[in-house]
Amino acid sequence: MDQENNTLQKLYLFGFSKWKHNFVRSFLKEYDPKQIFFINPLFFWTPHYRKAIKKGLDKDSQIFIWGRKEFPEVEEFVKVNNINITRVEDGFIRSINLGSNFTRPYSLVFDNVGIYFDATKPSRLENLLNSYDFDKRILHEAEQLRKKILDSKLSKYNKASHKKLELPSSRVKILVPGQVEDDASIRYGGNSMANLELLKQVRQNNPNAYILFKPHPDVISGNRIGKLSQKDALNYCDAVITNISVSSCLQEIDEVHTITSLVGFEGLLHGKKVVTYGMPFYAGWGITDDRISCERRKRKLTLEELVAGAYILYPKYLCPKTLDFCQPSVLIDELKKQREKLEQNKLLSFCKIKFYNYFAKLLHVLTIKTKVTRNRG
Repeated sequence: MDQENNTLQKLYLFGFSKWKHNFVRSFLKEYDPKQIFFINPLFFWTPHYRKAIKKGLDKDSQIFIWGRKEFPEVEEFVKVNNINITRVEDGFIRSINLGSNFTRPYSLVFDNVGIYFDATKPSRLENLLNSYDFDKRILHEAEQLRKKILDSKLSKYNKASHKKLELPSSRVKILVPGQVEDDASIRYGGNSMANLELLKQVRQNNPNAYILFKPHPDVISGNRIGKLSQKDALNYCDAVITNISVSSCLQEIDEVHTITSLVGFEGLLHGKKVVTYGMPFYAGWGITDDRISCERRKRKLTLEELVAGAYILYPKYLCPKTLDFCQPSVLIDELKKQREKLEQNKLLSFCKIKFYNYFAKLLHVLTIKTKVTRNRG
């Protein structure tokens, strides 16, 4: 649909919490802001559908839903009126901080077929990967982008520090990324497998490997479900790592074993063997070692084709400085700058604390000496 027609259409958005409204608008530049309606009833018992109808929802409207959230009355209206639902979710290069900390993303995906993490149905990404004619230009762009991601040491979230891991050279080293256990990607692509069950299977299949478990950052922060006690985890792994970046881990390990985590895709970028126990978007294309299969995914892809589809063709990106649409390489450069500034601020704060503590101790010593001198006098 062209931009002129989009400005005339009403757009209704369901499931977008209040803090998402401003950043989502930045991705909807082709729509008239007066025609964009976020449906957030004041009271939970007020049906979303009824509120949308009051705001003018009709058969010519467009409907966007965040992630895999369900609104039965809205979906029935869509079915009767033959309207496509567009589902919206974070892209694969998101931000420096966590979304669960209300940090705005600079990348979103808009999918009018399904959504990439729902393996029970097709998605726009799956259709792209099944049918797109990847020419030499886009494959070269994908290869350059892959190198840029590796050089920048960026991941979906980029707050953790880069550190050198000291791991045994004589054993196969496996990274097991933890996941948010109530996340939609687990429900719709991971057979509802839990972190502990994954660790058990990895250890059973690899009894002599050195296994590292890295909990999900949203779980570490306490914002999401999936916390696994260190004691339970160490029954099946050799180390639990929390404050080291994904990039640092991937440089040192041999394999990634995951349910549906994006860390598996990032492992492919690093040239690692990736074993999937669920059906993430990057599985089923002949690149990963998969424990389950998806009959819809009939094509064998190269890594460059997968990168082109997932990073270049599927998401939309915004430049953090201008909030204009940009290429993924531009966002990577800006996120690198943000991360460097964050590291500088951390160092400055550390120096300030050290400086304060030093002078506090010095003042304490001088005060004691003054009292001793007075008492002698």
